[in-house]
Amino acid sequence: MIWQPGLVIKLQKILDVSVKLLRFLILSVFLSACSGEIGEDSNPNPNSDSVAELVPVAEGYANTSVNAVIFRKQSLFTHNDTQYISFYDADSRVVLGKRSAGSREWELHQTGFTGNVEDAHNSISLAIDGDGFLHLAWDHHNNPLNYALSLEAGGLKMGPALTPGSLNTDHSVTYPEFYRMPDGDLILMYRNGWSGEGSQVIHRYDIENKRWTLLHEQLIDGGGEENPYWQTTMDEQGTFHLSWTWRRDGGVETNHDLMYARSHDGGNTWERSDGTAYILPITPETAEIALEIPENSSLMNQTSMAADRHGRPYIVNYWTPAGSDVPQYHLVYHTGEEWKVSQVSNRREPFELSGQGTMAPPISRPQIVTQSFNDRDSVVIIFRDAERGNCVSVAVSSNIENGEWETIDLTAMSVGAWEPTLDLQLWKEKQELNLFVQRVAQKDNEQSDVIGPQMVYVLEWVPFGN
Repeated sequence: MIWQPGLVIKLQKILDVSVKLLRFLILSVFLSACSGEIGEDSNPNPNSDSVAELVPVAEGYANTSVNAVIFRKQSLFTHNDTQYISFYDADSRVVLGKRSAGSREWELHQTGFTGNVEDAHNSISLAIDGDGFLHLAWDHHNNPLNYALSLEAGGLKMGPALTPGSLNTDHSVTYPEFYRMPDGDLILMYRNGWSGEGSQVIHRYDIENKRWTLLHEQLIDGGGEENPYWQTTMDEQGTFHLSWTWRRDGGVETNHDLMYARSHDGGNTWERSDGTAYILPITPETAEIALEIPENSSLMNQTSMAADRHGRPYIVNYWTPAGSDVPQYHLVYHTGEEWKVSQVSNRREPFELSGQGTMAPPISRPQIVTQSFNDRDSVVIIFRDAERGNCVSVAVSSNIENGEWETIDLTAMSVGAWEPTLDLQLWKEKQELNLFVQRVAQKDNEQSDVIGPQMVYVLEWVPFGN
């Protein structure tokens, strides 16, 4: 089978066993095309019960990775069987879209908002509140908040850029992230400040009163000497789990350690994994250390985390283990009693993270989700690695204690400097994985490349057991 841009691979789920086996044999041939030379830790797994499909949306800007950076929360969001999407087009305009569940037809709307697409920090994040209104934040790298709300529930037309309630226009905003609470309210998190000297801010949106409230202006604070780079998740019980690395200055080589906190009441109060309460703000002196990782370990910042049905947190990142010069993906997780670490990858090629600005390492930052099936918990890690041809790949384990991981590729095309973002709401409700996928370019130190507009896709994958 020859891959062509825009080709859509669709393998229908059917119950007949013989046809089902044929489907996965065909799928395995398609997926293996991306891998090239496969390492001993890489098993395309042709017998896995999984379906992959790429659904095209439209062309978008691709000379930097601004549409495909990992800290987009969210790039996709499903509400009441309607999926929403956002991206920058070739003219740097924010495009919004939606489709019905299972449809291949998108309704797209080009807004009047633009962003500095040459800086990959300046991504777009969206969320849909419990009443169906779309909330949008875009174009941030140490600048005042850009925020807008849709004019009507279920609509793509936005009101003017505004700051309702207590959203603070004086803050120097980077990395805005939305999360929806079980009651339909929203949480907005962002950094106020800059690399090496910044703090985490949290607001909550009340859908009943249509108003934002400031919860914390300094949830985590480095005291002017360090900056937290965090990742967050919310479990089935509505508990927020938060982890972060510290950075001492603007250089990524000063990233160190993995820290942890959680909140059972929507972000108001916070505690450690043993239940002891934090006095806010959380500082380098008071933060719980999940794992000590020294500086100059090529430890990446802003990756992702998840929690299983028991509320146990999982943090995925990459760094170079002691005694090696090859960065590896690792999973740091809590058993309910203690923190443990599992090496996920067995990479061969060395590289080193150093310097400032967006980098272009040979691997992406990883995403993680957890899956429960037949009373068994599994972990799915999504990533891109040049050693596998820069395609979309996943590593799956249902036995992390024994370090058993199998890796498969979900595309036969290279996605360049892409990093994974997903529809968290859809995964939470149906455990169906929808990824924002686009082949993008990126050079070190915030430099762009010239590859022209590239097609935006939604990759749909039904993991094992679903």
